[in-house]
Amino acid sequence: MSISMYSASIPVFRQLLGSLDGVLAKAEAHAVARHVEPVALTQARLFPDMFPLTLQVQIACDFAGGIAARLAAVEIPKFDGASQTFAELRAQIGRAVDFLGTFKPEQLAGSEQREIVLRAGTPAEQRFNGETYLLHYGMPQFVFHVTTAYAILRHSGVDIGKRDFVGKF
Repeated sequence: MSISMYSASIPVFRQLLGSLDGVLAKAEAHAVARHVEPVALTQARLFPDMFPLTLQVQIACDFAGGIAARLAAVEIPKFDGASQTFAELRAQIGRAVDFLGTFKPEQLAGSEQREIVLRAGTPAEQRFNGETYLLHYGMPQFVFHVTTAYAILRHSGVDIGKRDFVGKF
């Protein structure tokens, strides 16, 4: 029996966004307990040429919502991208999780072969079938940004571990 596109995507996005919300909650508590300015964590990065925590979270949310929408052939949600505080970042994750909760398995049924076109009409245009888009482009991008957000916080001294990253499934 094969795995459905829904099972390979929506529950995974929801699980990792839930864990990301949890590590942000721990980071906020860490900042309070250690008298650290929250912006020291929200703007932290692993290396100067990498995006800060805020953008890692925003991009993870964008990928999760965008992938689901493209696979289901529905409008891609627009997040404001202005989240800067822990509360705003966690609210953005909440909106993304809520959006993902609107999908039903039948909406993604057959999306393995749906053509997905990114950056249409530009020199950077990319074309995928749905399965390749999910498994070889979208999911790695999403997991990269969730992992990088986790790594920024762990590197910054927040007491989080593998169980926090994996979350509840």
